[in-house]
Amino acid sequence: MSQKVLVIEDEPTLARLLSYNLTQDGYETTVVVHGAEGLQTALQRSFDLVILDIMLPEINGFEILTKLRQNGVRTPVIILTARNAEEEVVQGLKHGADDYITKPFGVAELLARVSAVLRRSGIEDVREIDASEKVITAGELSIYPEKYEVIVNGESIPLRPKEFEVLLYMVQRPGMVITRDDLMNVVWGFDYIGGQRTVDVHVSSLRKKLELGQQSVQIESIRGVGYKLVMPKRLVQPK
Repeated sequence: MSQKVLVIEDEPTLARLLSYNLTQDGYETTVVVHGAEGLQTALQRSFDLVILDIMLPEINGFEILTKLRQNGVRTPVIILTARNAEEEVVQGLKHGADDYITKPFGVAELLARVSAVLRRSGIEDVREIDASEKVITAGELSIYPEKYEVIVNGESIPLRPKEFEVLLYMVQRPGMVITRDDLMNVVWGFDYIGGQRTVDVHVSSLRKKLELGQQSVQIESIRGVGYKLVMPKRLVQPK
């Protein structure tokens, strides 16, 4: 069965280009040119991927991303940004985007990024967890790998899927210095096309969310290398 891609893009030529090339590559493509309609389509129908332009009339891409994630839609999203618009990239990732493409772009790059995001989001990419490992406790954190849920001081903290996977990888290696390349390869995959800035943005967001617990784990930056998870006490595995 063909994978379904929703394209939310108001520029007619670019929308046709995206639709044509995605269809030629075997994807079932739906194109919506208005932001509000695109949001409703993404909320009401099931897709494997959303390609979302940031600059849209009525409601912009950041607002769409926020509303999708608030409504529990975890469909992978690739945002389309302008050249040299680093701030758009950073904001997009913070709002829940999985990857980005900078305009103008080539067909090969488009298809490579679409394929990589879909491959990473597939069930085969979920990290394997021992079936007996129902919960991992670390300081004031309770981490539920099977549910992608983290509890701090009895309160659930909302993490994006990649933030959760970063935390899970680090909490299983307390005190170890983990390079950005390590996190990139393990969480995003060896074929990920984006840069290390993606890792930094996700770690920064994760660090802020963990501050809810005063005695919780902390993420230290190791200048020029990567990050280290500092534990308030030894990791306790469930009995």
